[in-house]
Amino acid sequence: MTGANKGNELYPRGAAVRVAVAITDTPVVLVNGPRQCGKTTLVRSLFSGDRPYFTLDDETTLASAKADPVGFVRQIDTAILDEVQRAPELLRAIKSAVDTDRRPGRFLLTGSANILALPTVSESLAGRMEVVTLLPLAQAEIRQGTGNFLDKAFAGDLTAPRNLVMGPDLIECALTGGYPEMVARADPRRRSAWAREYIRAIVERDVTEIADVERLDQMPQLLRALAHHSGQLLNFAQLAGQIGLDDKTARRYIGIFENLFLVRRIEPWFRNPLKRLVKTPKLVFLDSGLLAALTGLTADRMAKDRSAVGALLETFVANEILRLATWSEVRPTVHHYRDKDQDEVDIILEDEAGDLIGLEVKAAATVTSHDFKGLRKVASASGDAFKAGWVLYDGDKILPFGDKLAAVPLSFLWSS
Repeated sequence: MTGANKGNELYPRGAAVRVAVAITDTPVVLVNGPRQCGKTTLVRSLFSGDRPYFTLDDETTLASAKADPVGFVRQIDTAILDEVQRAPELLRAIKSAVDTDRRPGRFLLTGSANILALPTVSESLAGRMEVVTLLPLAQAEIRQGTGNFLDKAFAGDLTAPRNLVMGPDLIECALTGGYPEMVARADPRRRSAWAREYIRAIVERDVTEIADVERLDQMPQLLRALAHHSGQLLNFAQLAGQIGLDDKTARRYIGIFENLFLVRRIEPWFRNPLKRLVKTPKLVFLDSGLLAALTGLTADRMAKDRSAVGALLETFVANEILRLATWSEVRPTVHHYRDKDQDEVDIILEDEAGDLIGLEVKAAATVTSHDFKGLRKVASASGDAFKAGWVLYDGDKILPFGDKLAAVPLSFLWSS
């Protein structure tokens, strides 16, 4: 597996196998994810010797693709087309080309926006295209692990983790996040400088390319507000009020950030036996390092004020789960649970068979029976479908807390 670059080192990317397989039987493969997460490095390392490479970040190439998309595509037999969201006009021309010649692997695309959600795309490539999501690096990739926590969890493979990371080292992992450029910077001030420039570039260029935005100056403020609300229930009116936007505008702008892979809604999970549920999605920032940079979180600040640790670690864990899900064999859906008694489960994973695993995140080295209250409710409502309920904690041992319940070290997320 190959992927994101750190100096001269290539990190193994779990999604590489999915891309390599898809290209053998599907005419169009799209590697979709945020800018600077390693998409170009991945596709060029896999296929650059086999096909020409065009990047639509090159202004001349972009102008040609926009002026004559049919002619641009007609000249291509097979190719890598990078940052295709900058010229969505190409997708219709690609559709026509593959309808004429359906050989697998003709077009390998990358995109830094959710192309299928763009209003300018009138026809999808359904049945002709496979989409592989690539997110920033998971800890398993950074540490060059070989397993996937999600596959092992659903298989019941609960063994003592290796590569233990605890205490200040765990906080440092969360503060760094998974963007290769941030992982490569040991100095937190240099990570923050990169993150600020990254956000500025996305707002000034990418946002305006995928949507008409009347209040562009408000976008950075909204993004900072979302960072402060990561892991909380999504309250559009509250967020809008904080920065002087109306509810409708806030909803649309948050949708834009979702399409650019900066934030993600996690929908609520529920079953009929459960009553008094809160059916509001949670919002999660998609990289804990970006969140830290936008909110001014540092190791020193968190050592003095532990109140910020919980939200950061919950975001970090959600990031890890969502990244692992992009190449998991199980490919579970990700939900959360909360009821009107304020009992909750941070993450509920459900596979295609309806089997469930619940995960609660605790930013402490101590776990008590009370920490399993929400997990017990979900277990009771789910019956045999409930396979495990784990409190992920800052410790080094797997400790049982009842039938199918255990305290599990956070390091299990990336243990080989």
